[in-house]
Amino acid sequence: MNMKHLATLAALTLALLSAPASAHLFHVGITDISFNARTGNTEIVHTYMAHDVEALLANLYGRQFDLTDPEDQDVLRKYVEGRFWVTGQAAGQDKSRLNLRWVGMTADAERVTVFQEIEQTPLWKAGAIHDNVLVDFLPSQVNTVNLNEGNAVRTLTFDRNNQEQPAR
Repeated sequence: MNMKHLATLAALTLALLSAPASAHLFHVGITDISFNARTGNTEIVHTYMAHDVEALLANLYGRQFDLTDPEDQDVLRKYVEGRFWVTGQAAGQDKSRLNLRWVGMTADAERVTVFQEIEQTPLWKAGAIHDNVLVDFLPSQVNTVNLNEGNAVRTLTFDRNNQEQPAR
């Protein structure tokens, strides 16, 4: 290999290694669900990559969003509520959606964190979980849900082909 080819290869390698962090190849969301015995509520915490959420909202609405603005947060709230829900148990109970209350959210340059809760409802009352947040926008999106039940954590994985799973 001559010096010109070596220099070109080195420049290409340097360009690839210095690509911006926001240009990522994987798209993931992580949700932790756990019961808070002190409050009697099941708490839900979603974490998504800020770049993915910003791209989704810009694509849907054709404008940039400021997720510190309550009106822009409301747009994200409606989107999440339409794509993530928990239903009641099947055995003798209503299989309809449990009431998830929006607690709030935080956003920084790296992540968007959404807080929800199911008031006065233990986690064992959950029959199924539906999660296709960002899956409708990013074909490679994978959402992981960790169910924290006492000393045991079960993990469910959701993607384009698997959007609803039993909680038990």
